Amino acid sequence: MSGYFEPLTIGKLDLPNRLVMAPMTRNRAYGGLVSELTAEYYTQRASAGLIISEATQVSVIGQGYGQTPGLHSAEQVRAWRTVTDAVHAAGGRIFAQLVHCGRIGHPSLYSDAALPVAPSAIASGGQLFTPDGMLDHPTPREMTAEDIARTIEDFVIAARNAVDAGFDGVELHGANGFLLHQFLADTTNRRTDGYGGSLDARIRFTVEVVQAVSAAIGPERVGIRLSPGITFNGMAENDTAELYTALVRALTPVPLAYIHVFEILTRDITELIRAEWPGTLILCAHPTPESFPSRPEIGAEALRDGIADAIAMGEQWLANPDLPERIRAGAPYNIADKDTFYTGDHLGYTDYPTLNA
Repeated sequence: MSGYFEPLTIGKLDLPNRLVMAPMTRNRAYGGLVSELTAEYYTQRASAGLIISEATQVSVIGQGYGQTPGLHSAEQVRAWRTVTDAVHAAGGRIFAQLVHCGRIGHPSLYSDAALPVAPSAIASGGQLFTPDGMLDHPTPREMTAEDIARTIEDFVIAARNAVDAGFDGVELHGANGFLLHQFLADTTNRRTDGYGGSLDARIRFTVEVVQAVSAAIGPERVGIRLSPGITFNGMAENDTAELYTALVRALTPVPLAYIHVFEILTRDITELIRAEWPGTLILCAHPTPESFPSRPEIGAEALRDGIADAIAMGEQWLANPDLPERIRAGAPYNIADKDTFYTGDHLGYTDYPTLNA
């Protein structure tokens, strides 16, 4: 698996290896603020070629889960600075993943008890987990043209805040059924204005967010995550190949740092994106039903075959803070404890042992 240890440049950032820590929500940001424990968690994993942070909301109405962090207030910027300073001091590199959850939200998350917003007034059919039980996602409010313009600006402000907080760049969350993805898919976007209907109209919001954020902080500091064909959060796409071909072609004029593909039995679409996209492609590789969770040998095959330039993994990084060392040594991997993925303390967060321990 020596291909992992070849250097790679994304934008203007030099990576010492091609092992990327995928973004993973951990629900430990109480009051929307990361903490010293967060800084310890990411710093333990600073040997990654690149860390992509947990999904971080760009606005109050962009929140979709409890105890997730934001980048829309000065206090949040200061809190994240402790994380990025610690990661950089340990020799690491870190991007902030910016998200607006759209219809994956609930009035209980917002101080004004507002409805979540989305491209169209179509409920997800899912639920929000709370300490008091599960709550159905309500039917969201369809976004107005003013809402769309304001949300694009929210992404821009959050991206500038990320730079102020010391992040090396940002990844726009266009995957997993959140707002950008909701605009892309024909089943969640039933608009009849310039942001819905045709392929060009459905990709317009995502393209405008990418362009606006790139203009604000520089395209070399911007990546985007996509999840073609995923059904998470009540999603469905009837034209996946055509949709992502159109989107990637529209993004090609913007010299982004990378496109990050979360693959879920969609190797044909990954290969299509690879053929269309001239820049760096990061892949979270799941080509077969047996490839969940993704493992180093699966990613190594994608690197060897030229399908990807870097490999993102989630559970492996969660459980193995020294993942590159373990791969080099051919050592066994810790097993992730799923019961502590979303609990609130150090257990299953900062207590996974390293080889040296």
